[in-house]
Amino acid sequence: MTDTTLDDREPFREWAILELMGHRKLAGLVTEQEIGGSKLIRIDVPGADGNVATQFYGSAAVYCMTPVAEELARKVARSYQPEPVTRWDLPKQIEAPVRATLRDYGVDDEDDGGPM
Repeated sequence: MTDTTLDDREPFREWAILELMGHRKLAGLVTEQEIGGSKLIRIDVPGADGNVATQFYGSAAVYCMTPVAEELARKVARSYQPEPVTRWDLPKQIEAPVRATLRDYGVDDEDDGGPM
């Protein structure tokens, strides 16, 4: 019998299909990462264009995780591409205020030599 502690284990690193609460499904390389003192599940989802979308989830968000071969994960990933930012995520652009002049109110703003 070997004396192995949890700290001696290799870090988790598997190709998998993640099913998340909210009926979301992603496929990619799944690892653990600690951020701010909390362990999170990291998934790197390969894109068809060669880019990778990385997302982090708390373990409570995971409904099911199915380890699969890399080739299968890549095929499934093509069907379930995350959209990192959508137009709903961005605030509406605020238009600069229109600057009114005295002429807009019917006042002649030419310098007439008076005190004002």
